[in-house]
Amino acid sequence: MAERTVLVVLFDGVQSLDVTGPAEVFAGAHAFVPGSYRIVTASLDGTPVRTTSGLTLVPDTALSEAPVPDTLLVPGGRGTRGEAPELVAWLRANGSRARRLVSVCTGAIRLAEAGFLDGRRATTHWAYCAQLAQDHPEIDVDPEPIYVRDGAVSTSAGVTAGIDLALALVEEDLGRDIALSVARHLVVFLRRPGNQAQFSAQLTAQMARREPLREVQRWISEHPAANLDVDSLAARAALSPRHFARAFRAETGTTPGRYVERVRLEHARRLLEDTTSGIEQISRTSGYGTPEAMRRAFVKTLGTPPAEYRRRFRPTTT
Repeated sequence: MAERTVLVVLFDGVQSLDVTGPAEVFAGAHAFVPGSYRIVTASLDGTPVRTTSGLTLVPDTALSEAPVPDTLLVPGGRGTRGEAPELVAWLRANGSRARRLVSVCTGAIRLAEAGFLDGRRATTHWAYCAQLAQDHPEIDVDPEPIYVRDGAVSTSAGVTAGIDLALALVEEDLGRDIALSVARHLVVFLRRPGNQAQFSAQLTAQMARREPLREVQRWISEHPAANLDVDSLAARAALSPRHFARAFRAETGTTPGRYVERVRLEHARRLLEDTTSGIEQISRTSGYGTPEAMRRAFVKTLGTPPAEYRRRFRPTTT
């Protein structure tokens, strides 16, 4: 097996987790399959860079002396928000030499400036999708998924989404079982498919300000199979259904029904990944009632039915 070089571009203001997250995935894969990956870090002139968290990263080499990579990875961070003509020029001249181009978070901005996202579908951190679309109307910017793969170019959302994308690349190279072994070794809670929304239910719907509403959120997460209609949830919060629905949306940014849908989907996904329970049992314990109802929810949100999701994301060996 030929060793695949992963070249990670460093610069001042880089987000440290955008670098170390994917690097740990590729390093983990190398541990399971020796000789599979070689990670090389490089800054423009080979000098150390300062990350957004204050850490100093010492690159292996300068970009001008870096080996031709199999995978060229451009991380994000505050350092991508200003101009960087030298780095963009280097990417424009050398990016096409890599078999695949990858960006994490706002690293997509640099790939866009170098012209590699023209005519492609791409994503970035949700907070910068609108700006990326405005600055580069030739790019089909999708703010929803955690990562997008369009041919040889892959872009991902903020920070931890880079881990999900790196795991997908490892799966492409080395197979599903190796990727899942790496995920488990890193204690990644869920290996998410690319079309998963950038937020989980708890992240999308921030915790409510008032304790009765926060208690309802906790109850939903702990009891997905319970009766979770608005009347029942309102009674738990000691509010009228109308007042509860209005207050829940005002404080969490989503409706009670939508929040329940997301929690149930996440619960079912965890059971499909981590247990051997049957589809019918999972549909009941996750609050769907029937396998068909769960199948519709999976196809609508994840683009795949539960059985196929389990086949793809549950390891075949332990």
